[in-house]
Amino acid sequence: MSLQTRVDHSHAAEVSHRDVADGASSGRREVARPASCVVGVGSALPERVVTNHQLAEMVDTSDEWIVSRTGIRERRIAADGEFTSHLAERAARQALDHAGLVPTDIDLIVLATATPDNTFPSTAVAVQERLGIKAGAAFDIAAVCSGFVYALTTANALIAAGTAKRALVIGAETFSRILDWSDRTTCVLFGDGAGAVVLEANGAGGNGAMPRGLIASALRSDGAHRDKLFVDGGPSSTQTVGHLRMRGQEVFRFAISATVDVVEDVLAKAGITAEEIDWFVPHQANKRIIDASARKLGIDESKVVLTVERHGNTSAASIPLALAQASADGRIKAGDLVLLEAMGGGFTWGAALVRW
Repeated sequence: MSLQTRVDHSHAAEVSHRDVADGASSGRREVARPASCVVGVGSALPERVVTNHQLAEMVDTSDEWIVSRTGIRERRIAADGEFTSHLAERAARQALDHAGLVPTDIDLIVLATATPDNTFPSTAVAVQERLGIKAGAAFDIAAVCSGFVYALTTANALIAAGTAKRALVIGAETFSRILDWSDRTTCVLFGDGAGAVVLEANGAGGNGAMPRGLIASALRSDGAHRDKLFVDGGPSSTQTVGHLRMRGQEVFRFAISATVDVVEDVLAKAGITAEEIDWFVPHQANKRIIDASARKLGIDESKVVLTVERHGNTSAASIPLALAQASADGRIKAGDLVLLEAMGGGFTWGAALVRW
């Protein structure tokens, strides 16, 4: 399957980390100082846990079938009256606390979601209001499961341009609201949750080859595949919310190729190899996709952060949720090289390399 038809937002992704050939025989590159670094991380999950056994009482499935094909054992489901903005706010406040900051220190909110509270205004402005922030800008990004990587790259570019000094980058979803609970091929896969990071302008000197921050990123999309993972509703087309639909086998095959494509691009931009990565934090869609991608990239399984077993696929929230867990338990530490990767409906896909 060709990956040539794509939208590559390389200028925005690379505005703060241009690669300059150093002329060394090794071919390695010197990377300019990143524009922003992660100074805080947080997460939020609904209280309600739904296990595979509980789903087996609703649709024709089983715990063994779900685990063997996806690695998922349980997921969280938002309560009645619990919106995407509520989860996003909780994750944002935790990230701010972790950073030692208060909401008014933030002048940009970029929120990735495919399940907004309303068609408009954006869920980001709802979070902005809940946090009591009156200045700066807030907006949503809709790139489905790739949304957090898109949002991180966008926020970094705006900081590089001097538009903002500190940003909340949030991935938040209530996918349970767009699932067809009679479709066993999709309803077993997804869950609800939110994760957030605080990005701060990197004012530190660039003494090392790779100081803290977003080192390199790449974004892709190919609308020719839009009917393979989509929601069959919308304000303009059906005037309804609709339900998630997926051609699973085709998504599975494309996901592995897309992951390798975009990760190899980012590693080349940074001038490093996969072996130098400390942690691989992929989108948590399916353990089989994650395992196959890591093998093809030559990343040891001990370096892969997995949360899919307990969270399911939380779309744009999955990467920041995994970052929050691995940071809280001490795996991801200051100075670590962390590789992020995601692929979602559209198709969209992207990757980013961060020095923690």
